[in-house]
Amino acid sequence: MNLPFDFDHVALGEFGGLPPTTTTFDNARVVILPIPLDRTTSYVPGTRNGPHEILVASSHMELWDEETETDVHTVGIFTMPEMDFPFASMDDVVKAIRRVATEIVSRDKFLLALGGEHSITGPLVAAVASKHAGLSVLQIDAHADLRETYMGTPHNHACAMRRVLEYARATQVGIRSLSTDEAAAAPSLPTEIFYDYNMRQHDDWIDRVVDSLSETVYITIDVDGLDPAIMPATGTPEPGGLSWYEALALLRRVIDRRTVVGCDIVELAPMAGNVAPNFLCAKLIYKILSYRFGSDAKTHR
Repeated sequence: MNLPFDFDHVALGEFGGLPPTTTTFDNARVVILPIPLDRTTSYVPGTRNGPHEILVASSHMELWDEETETDVHTVGIFTMPEMDFPFASMDDVVKAIRRVATEIVSRDKFLLALGGEHSITGPLVAAVASKHAGLSVLQIDAHADLRETYMGTPHNHACAMRRVLEYARATQVGIRSLSTDEAAAAPSLPTEIFYDYNMRQHDDWIDRVVDSLSETVYITIDVDGLDPAIMPATGTPEPGGLSWYEALALLRRVIDRRTVVGCDIVELAPMAGNVAPNFLCAKLIYKILSYRFGSDAKTHR
């Protein structure tokens, strides 16, 4: 595999089960970056296996999207090998993720990262924000993740959005779990929270979410933001959450009305004998890409 920058990695398959020669890094519009990090999860571990299982599931996915009437892989989707940092400190891991993400976005690629735990999002947003001034972040999540530090490190997955806010303001959707300290800090932070318990009291809640975002948006999706009835495979599941079609409606509206420049999906902890959550993640990624690049794909028919 020829890449235009240094990259320590292990080999994996292609997203969508495409032949390895279909798209090169240079001619891809979209770059998939698997980051199998699982250092700070505090309840059920296993997110290190998330990227691999998403890619495996994607190989069984049909590539025609009936909603947008497109086959978006024609715009060029390139899958990077997994990042590999078995002995690095968390400080070094964060630096490595930011360096690689910066290399990708500086070449005008749409970065879509596969986690791994949510602590990957801070350095990803740092890289994207360095290219896109005025960036805002849409977070779909059960947890606020606004702790300054947790379990002795500022890079814990429970601090993910606090690190993000160092580079961009945020809109947090589906939140239904936060500490007393986070609740006290939130009003002074550059974030707007849409709590799961009451956000649907407004029929226009999706429009309100969109209106809270700047013109340029990065999306981070912690899969525990979804209803555990459809997403049980995550380390810290919470009752409630977005349904499949609520999530799609929100994502499509944001992508239609804003310029989305990057994305990550994190915190899948695959379950033995249940591949449905893995497939959901693969399908969700493909829906996001279909919304974002569907019109471009039509020109490639």
